[in-house]
Amino acid sequence: MAESNFVDYVKIYCRSGKGGRGSMHLRHVKYNPNGGPDGGDGGDGGSVILRGNHNYWTLLHLKYERHVKAEHGGNGGRDKCHGTKGKDAYIDVPCGTVVYDAETGKYICDVTYDGQEIVLLKGGRGGLGNFQFRTATNQAPRYAQPGEPMQEMTVVLELKLLADVGLVGFPNAGKSTLLSALSSARPKIANYPFTTLEPSLGIVGYRDRQSFVMADIPGIIEGASEGKGLGLRFLRHIERNSLLLFMVPGDTDDIKREYEILLNELKNFNPEMLDKHRVLAVTKCDLLDEELIEMLRETLPEDVPTVFISAVANMGLEELKDLLWKELNSESNKLQDIISKENIVHRDKDMSRFAAELSAEGEDDIEYIDEDDIEIEDFDDFEYEYEEEDDEE
Repeated sequence: MAESNFVDYVKIYCRSGKGGRGSMHLRHVKYNPNGGPDGGDGGDGGSVILRGNHNYWTLLHLKYERHVKAEHGGNGGRDKCHGTKGKDAYIDVPCGTVVYDAETGKYICDVTYDGQEIVLLKGGRGGLGNFQFRTATNQAPRYAQPGEPMQEMTVVLELKLLADVGLVGFPNAGKSTLLSALSSARPKIANYPFTTLEPSLGIVGYRDRQSFVMADIPGIIEGASEGKGLGLRFLRHIERNSLLLFMVPGDTDDIKREYEILLNELKNFNPEMLDKHRVLAVTKCDLLDEELIEMLRETLPEDVPTVFISAVANMGLEELKDLLWKELNSESNKLQDIISKENIVHRDKDMSRFAAELSAEGEDDIEYIDEDDIEIEDFDDFEYEYEEEDDEE
């Protein structure tokens, strides 16, 4: 997995810019020896901003950019010169990225659409120069404000794929074969478990030049919600699918029981997944005859639409696409999709599992050293020098 281009989990250090200090300066020139205060304000520090970008589909570009720092604000100067504003630091992420605090596991924000901007860390405000403190009773103030300090945080970015249909099934259930048969995607296909080690997306064409997106994730095994197999690493990728397509091979001893095991794993991982519309596809039906298929129909769960397919023999694929399109565009599914988008409930990370996730991703041993820490001024110990301008006009 270290050599894979699909990166859906990254830990980075972010730091906003500190505000520039205000200037304490008194104007003193030949023909105006008592010119009064003219110290300018400090500039604001830059902010760290998350920005949704549909041109990215993984977090690979952030894997080797672990430090994101905004610029500090410039200090104020004489003649009421304002300090420069620090440049903001933008972090472009694919749509569907969720941000958590790496120290506490607390949910921070969610980037869901292209062009969305979220201020992750706000830059420090620049301090006021002594020119701003002049009054009728204090015409030559000899003090100014320091800039506000910077903010810093270590965050975990977690990508959750956005797709219309998510494929759910045990290893070797035929998920990758189905995706390759319905779309132009070419996932790895082989006759052994866990052939798929990373999610794959494919665009499935439908009638009248319409289409929908299908996502294939690695196989789920019993106990995946507790971290077994590839477990927690990829279960999150089907949290935002509008429709779940459960796939169980036709040569399974008990199709209904395997379907219930898959359903239970989703329930344990996130109970809200049970609110999604579901379709059951019995795969590898080219190995079954008509009589056996009719016998299997009587043992299938009654609360979910079922279709018998074979991706290799191109059997039942058109029926499957018709059923998926019907479910995707049903009024109840559209209503549920709107409700879920408007009322997305994000759970904070369970720290016991969170530590295991960071360890599995190799993100737990990263140290962040900020060379600018020694430049942070304390509000109470801040001192200014008295300046006079002796230039002749």
